[in-house]
Amino acid sequence: MASAAEQLASNLNFAAFAKAEDLKKRIWFTLGALLVYRLGTYIPLPGINPDAFAQAFTQQSRGVLGIFNMFAGGAVERMALFALGIMPYISASIIMQLMTSVVPSLEALKKEGEQGRKVINQYTRYGTVLLAVVQAYGISAGLEGGNGIVTDPGMFFRASTVITLVGGTMFLMWLGEQITARGIGNGISLIIFAGIVAGLPSAISGTLELGRTGALSTGLILAIIVLAVVVIALIVFFERAQRRLLIQYPKRQVGNRMFQGDTSHLPLKLNTAGVIPPIFASSLLLLPATVAGFSNTATLPGWVSTMMAALGHGQPLYMLLYAAMIVFFAFFYTAIVFNPKDTADQLKKHSGFIPGYRPGERTAEYIDYVLTRVTVIGAAYLVFVCLMPEFLISATGVPFYLGGTSLLIVVNVTLDTVAQIQGHLIAHQYEGLIKKSKLRGGKRGR
Repeated sequence: MASAAEQLASNLNFAAFAKAEDLKKRIWFTLGALLVYRLGTYIPLPGINPDAFAQAFTQQSRGVLGIFNMFAGGAVERMALFALGIMPYISASIIMQLMTSVVPSLEALKKEGEQGRKVINQYTRYGTVLLAVVQAYGISAGLEGGNGIVTDPGMFFRASTVITLVGGTMFLMWLGEQITARGIGNGISLIIFAGIVAGLPSAISGTLELGRTGALSTGLILAIIVLAVVVIALIVFFERAQRRLLIQYPKRQVGNRMFQGDTSHLPLKLNTAGVIPPIFASSLLLLPATVAGFSNTATLPGWVSTMMAALGHGQPLYMLLYAAMIVFFAFFYTAIVFNPKDTADQLKKHSGFIPGYRPGERTAEYIDYVLTRVTVIGAAYLVFVCLMPEFLISATGVPFYLGGTSLLIVVNVTLDTVAQIQGHLIAHQYEGLIKKSKLRGGKRGR
C-alpha cells in the first residue's frame, strides 16, 4: 500500500489535475469565496469619516491595530465590514482549547468523539459572538472618542457598528466553514492567509520604489530576497521536522495462527504550538503602547512614557520580553494541546509500548522528557524567526511587511494547502484505478 501511494504521488502532474473535475470545482469555489472576503474588506462602516480615521490609524499603525490590520487584510485601516476579521473566532477556539484541559465536563465532551466535538464547536461559536460583541462595542466607543471620525455619534451609531462588525465576523466564520466543506479545506487559515498576502504586492512595490529613489541600495534589496528564501526554507524544515518514537505491539494469536507484532511511530513535532506563541507575545507587548497611544500623552506619568519608549520596536527590553514570552507560550500551549499521560494510556489500552519503558507512568514520563527537549528546539526556532526581522529593521531601517508571525502563517498555510490538493489528486487517481479494475472484471465476467 505504501509503495502504491508513493507511485501515485510521484505521478501527480498537470494531466492528472486536468482530469480531476471535482478538485477544480473545489478550487474555483475557494477562489470565489476568498474574492467575496476581499470585497468585504473595502466596504466601509456607515457613519465614518474615512479621512479622519485614516489619519488616526496612521498614528497607531505600529501597535496592536497594525497586527489586526495585517490579519484582516487592510480592513481595519479602512474600517470595513470585516474589520474584526476572523480573530474573535481564533480567540474563542484557543479559549475553548484551554478550557477543555481544565474543565472536567468539557474534557469529557472532548473524549466523546465526533458528537462531543460538535458540542464544543457550538460553544466556540457562542464564544465568538460574545467576543465579537465586546470588541465591536469597544471599537464603536473608541471611534466616537476620535476627533471627527464619527459623523453622528450616539447609541444608534454604536448599535449599527456592533451589528455590522459582529455580522461580518459571523459571515467570515460561515465562509471559512464552507471553504473547509466545499473547497480545498483549511477555510479559516486560508482567510487569514488571503488577508496577509493581500498587502504583499504593495509592500514589494514600496521596497522597489525605495531602491529606485536610492533610499535602499540594490545590494541590500538582493540580500533581503536571499535571506527571505533562506528563512522560508528554514521554516519549511522545522515545521515538517519530527521526533519519532518507536512503538511496538506484541505478537497476537488468532485461532491457530500467530501474527507477528507490528511496529509504528509516535511523531512529536518540533513546533507543537504552531504560531500561537508569537501571536500571544506580540499582542501582549503591543497592547500597552496602543492603550497609551489613545490616551493623552501629556497626562501620563513620566515613568509610563519611559516604559513605552523602552518597549518600542528594536529596543533591547522589547526584544528580551518578546523572546521570553515566545518561549513561555511555546511550553504553555504545548502542555495544553499534548498530554503525555493520555497518550501513554492510549498506547497501553491498545497494547502498545515503547521499548525499554514500562507501559503507563514510565512511558508518560519518557514522552514528557522527549517532548520537553523537542520543545526547547522549537521555541528557539520561533525566537529566531520572529526576532530576526526586528533586528534587521533596527539595524538597516528596512520596512519589512512580513514579520515572523505572518511569515510562519503564510508558509504553514501554503504547505497545508498543497498537501490538501495532493490528497485530492491521490484520491481521484485511486478512484480511477478502482473504476478501471471494475470494468476489466466486468469484461472478463462476460
